[in-house]
Amino acid sequence: MRPRTSPEPAKPFRLVKYFSLSSLVLIFIGTCVLSLLNTHWIRSMQLSKSEEYALLLIDNLNHQVFMQFILPVGLQFGKIELRNSEQFDLMDRVVRSTLHSFKVDMVNIYGVRDVIAYSFSRDLVGLENLGGATFQNALDGQASSKLVQTGGFWELFLGVPKEIKIITFAPLRAEQPLSMLSGPVLGVVEIVQDLSDDYKSIFRFQVMILLTISGVMLLIFLTMIFVVKRGEGFIQKRAQEQLKLKEQLSRAKHLSSLGEMVAGVSHEIRNPLGIISSSAELLQKKTAPNDPLYRLPAIIIEESSRLNDIITDFLNYAKPKAPNNYACRIEDVIDKNIRFLATQANAGGYRMHTSFDRDLPVIQADADMLYQAFLNIFINAMQAMPEGGDIAIRAKAANNSLWIAVEDQGSGISPEAMEKIWDPFFTTKDKGTGLGLGIVRNIIEAHQGQVRIENRPEGGARVSIRLPVKQESL
Repeated sequence: MRPRTSPEPAKPFRLVKYFSLSSLVLIFIGTCVLSLLNTHWIRSMQLSKSEEYALLLIDNLNHQVFMQFILPVGLQFGKIELRNSEQFDLMDRVVRSTLHSFKVDMVNIYGVRDVIAYSFSRDLVGLENLGGATFQNALDGQASSKLVQTGGFWELFLGVPKEIKIITFAPLRAEQPLSMLSGPVLGVVEIVQDLSDDYKSIFRFQVMILLTISGVMLLIFLTMIFVVKRGEGFIQKRAQEQLKLKEQLSRAKHLSSLGEMVAGVSHEIRNPLGIISSSAELLQKKTAPNDPLYRLPAIIIEESSRLNDIITDFLNYAKPKAPNNYACRIEDVIDKNIRFLATQANAGGYRMHTSFDRDLPVIQADADMLYQAFLNIFINAMQAMPEGGDIAIRAKAANNSLWIAVEDQGSGISPEAMEKIWDPFFTTKDKGTGLGLGIVRNIIEAHQGQVRIENRPEGGARVSIRLPVKQESL
């Protein structure tokens, strides 16, 4: 048997699936890159704001130092000497009161010779040459900042260093009263701000964005996988249906050709068969009962009758007639079958039990054709139980249909036979044409019904038939 292959139309859907998956990956990568760029922009903006914040603090500190320290000390002492503890304490009070509640880690005030004259940390007072290029820029009147980061390689790579500080240098100028112009540079102010917490908050925000993006993309991915699976299943189902329809069409064409051939051959056989049968009957009448040859015409007549039945089966299968529908009751059809088979059933030990729902609907059908179909089913059920047994027949109405089930207590149908059970001329019996079930299906399908055969869990086979209930128009 050649294996079934999926038809080619499924390939475009695979291309759509791969394109969708690749697009989703590209969107995810692009979104992550956009998130990283957005984080970089936030950090740059944070750095710029911190620098502006430091310059504002320095302007305010410059004013307070000049007004509350330089002028009073100059008037009182004549000169400024921060080595004097009284002057240093006054400077410390002015600076700390000015920067109180502001986020500043360290303040250093340099003299014009790059010597620290004042610091939050007294250990730094007096140290020289720590300002570097930024000190020189501030001494020239230009404020500038630099970023200092400490931490391991991965901490710096991920943008969350162990410690990150911005150091801002700006000139300390003398102020001219009642003038918008600044005076000469008296020194340099250095303000250190710790941005570690701010950068960690930005990193947590970045992680939250990436997790959100990943979650949304995962949800979209799972949804797409679900849709793709459903689509593949739907397309596979449609492909199998198309393949099945093609096989049915091919089978129908084959059976049509076979039917035409069988019908032609059957007609050609039936004519000489009729002559043989009538000649045997005439010969039997002219032969004396005590003649040794008297049994020969009877055998010829019997075999001719059996051959005629086979030809009739061929014709019924090859060219099924259209049903002549009229109002009938299925229980009457089955009762007629049971009465016809009563003698055979009693002789073979068969017991036929019926169970019909009350008020079964009247159906529009050809009672003679249904009689033939059920006759074949009952005969098959008897042949499945050579030693006799029970045959259960049930009928009920549901969903605008009439459902009939016939169950036997035989050995059931093997899996190999189940695959070929509807094939014409297939039979497991020593005698028979193998067309009985095919005729049954033709008759039921001619009535727009369905027939199914299956094995019962408790043993035996079940034939299930559905016939539509057509409402008569008033």
